[in-house]
Order: sequence, then structure tokens, then C-alpha cells
Amino acid sequence: MTIQEAQQEVDKWIKTIGVRYFSELTNMAILTEEVGELARIMARTYGDQSFKKSDLEKNLGDEMADVLWVLICLANQTGIDLTEAFRKNLEKKTLRDKDRHKNNEKLK
Repeated sequence: MTIQEAQQEVDKWIKTIGVRYFSELTNMAILTEEVGELARIMARTYGDQSFKKSDLEKNLGDEMADVLWVLICLANQTGIDLTEAFRKNLEKKTLRDKDRHKNNEKLK
């Protein structure tokens, strides 16, 4: 699935099953919540924290998909073509960082 197809699928789902988009501000708050849930699983899987019983059923991929879902909702609501935005962002990073990371002693 392309990013454009994902944006279309989310829009279709929202309009047929979800009834309507939540407000942009509500979706921003939900995105923050979802990123927190992802961070919790990352901290317990790759960090120093131990799992609680309530964390054991969480799925890392599912948490990442939740973040992506809400981000796509926000893009759709604000008229952002994520394919184009990502392409431009990649170009920006490439121009800005083409030698930066190669020359970083910390990365060698």
C-alpha cells in the first residue's frame, strides 16, 4: 500500500464507519497519547523498564500503526499530501545532512 492509498483508505473508513473525523485538536491529543503508548512499549522492550501485566498484551507493530493512523487523519484533515511532504522532507534531509553523518566521529 502506498502512502496515498493509506490516506484514501483512512478517509473512506472515517466517512463510512467512523462517521466523521474528530477535530484536529482532538486528533493531536490522540496522536500524543498514541506516541506515549508506543514509547511505553519501546521503554520496556528495549530500555531498562520491566513489563507490567497490563503491558504484556501490547503489540509494538499495532502501536506504531495507531500512530500512523492518527497522523494520516491529521494529514487528511489539513489537506497535506503525505507522499509529497515526505518526498520534500527526504530531499531536505539529504541536502542538509549529505556529509554531516559521515563526518560524525560519534557514528564511527
